[in-house]
Amino acid sequence: MLLLTFSVFIFVLLSSVITWAGILYWARPKEVIERVKGEAVVRAVTPEKPAIHPGAALREFLAKLGNALPASPKDVTAMQKSLIRAGYRKDGALRSLYGAKIVLGVAFPLVMTLLVFNSDADNQYKAFAVLASGAAGFFAPNEFLKMKAKRRKKEIRRALPNALDLMVVCVESGLGLDQAILQVAKELQNAHPEISEEFGLVNLELKAGKRRPDALKNMVDRANVEELKQLVAVLLQADRFGTGVAASLRGHADYLRVQMRQVAEEKAAKLGVKLVFPIFFCILPALFVVTVGPVIVRIVRELLPMMQQI
Repeated sequence: MLLLTFSVFIFVLLSSVITWAGILYWARPKEVIERVKGEAVVRAVTPEKPAIHPGAALREFLAKLGNALPASPKDVTAMQKSLIRAGYRKDGALRSLYGAKIVLGVAFPLVMTLLVFNSDADNQYKAFAVLASGAAGFFAPNEFLKMKAKRRKKEIRRALPNALDLMVVCVESGLGLDQAILQVAKELQNAHPEISEEFGLVNLELKAGKRRPDALKNMVDRANVEELKQLVAVLLQADRFGTGVAASLRGHADYLRVQMRQVAEEKAAKLGVKLVFPIFFCILPALFVVTVGPVIVRIVRELLPMMQQI
């Protein structure tokens, strides 16, 4: 009885939220009433507002819903850092994230309730499944952010040697380090948008009056990539001791390429061990069916009838 009451409550709550969102952002009853009364004719002279895209309306709805979720300042700071490292830097990203946590935290238990409602399992297991699905829905956006951040780090790590080579060319052609960073951000905008965005933010911070070491350290904190941290350390050391920036960048670019080649060789060496289980469970059974199957069929058709006759 308790599970049924809880399921009905979740269903009513979710239906009310979806109905309210649909009436507010898609149905727009206010405009229909104004058109029927004739008030829209008076407002026809003024330019109309552009139509709201459903995706923007959904983000706005999630942001409004996220304001209702209380959060500690420490948790807010950690989530903001995770959003930045995943590439989400808009003002309403944190509120949209909290709104998505609320929606998924309600939708997952509702779906699980519908799935286990007619099952033969005990009520304790049903309640545990509903609670577990709610926890999974609430923490699913966090895992999504971790995946996005990991993929972004991989793309930045892959693009860094090319960016260094281009930066060396820019510095050796007579550009300063700040102008070289700006030029690299422009040239790699289509090929490697992640590292181009980071270099562009460094250029914006420099234009805003920040010192170069602070801007570079902020880039390291945003990206959280070890190779980028090493690059910033090389640039700061060259700036502090007055060594040639082009020579330092060229040496670091060679070091990164050697490191990437070593990583590729390490992955190639591990490939044989990783292929043991796919070969054993996927390829060998098919190979046995192809090689031994006809022999078994022939034995069943010819040898077994002969043995029965004897």
